[in-house]
Amino acid sequence: MKNSRLWLTAVLITLFTGLTHADEKLDADIAIIQHEWAKANYSTPKDAQEAAFKNLTEQAHQLTEKSSNAADALIWEGIANAGYAKAKGGLGALKFAEKARDLLLAAEKINPNALNGSAYTSLGSLYYKVPGWPIGFGDKKKAKTYLEKALQINPDGIDPNFFYADFLSEQGEYKQAIPYYQKAISASPRPGREDADTGRKAEAEAGLNIAKKKSK
Repeated sequence: MKNSRLWLTAVLITLFTGLTHADEKLDADIAIIQHEWAKANYSTPKDAQEAAFKNLTEQAHQLTEKSSNAADALIWEGIANAGYAKAKGGLGALKFAEKARDLLLAAEKINPNALNGSAYTSLGSLYYKVPGWPIGFGDKKKAKTYLEKALQINPDGIDPNFFYADFLSEQGEYKQAIPYYQKAISASPRPGREDADTGRKAEAEAGLNIAKKKSK
């Protein structure tokens, strides 16, 4: 009996150690994609963004495959495809927006709380930015629902506050958008995401200035 317990303990320790190393490797790989995304989105010239995001979608897809479709990896593949759709523009971008949506929905089914609800934030942004029927799948009601879910999970986060503010501004609700822009600007720094935080806060400040002018 004692030997059996020792064997089981050894197996559990080995399994736990293996899972921990796998999680650490996934986190490190995702960090690389996060930095590449920030570079493509904020530091790359407009005429080079399409190529940068195309490369990023391929890199993110490789991570998804080798990570057995982990929710975190699916989210970042979705974000990469959303960025590619935005950079590409036009009707040709729609299939990449649809792919982003499908990847994010898949991540939501696995773990809706992954990356502080980032699947909801990204789904919300897609649903209000993509044209509605008959051209695309855009849906303002769905956008609002997803963005509010993201805020429930991460009420003080920079991204959910920024995108909810941006959504409200697009609906002409500038006064209501102001406090969300302000929360985005004052959000706590995300360790290792300084490049993304700098770019997002600049977007929030620009949005806040417009919202203040429009709300007078």
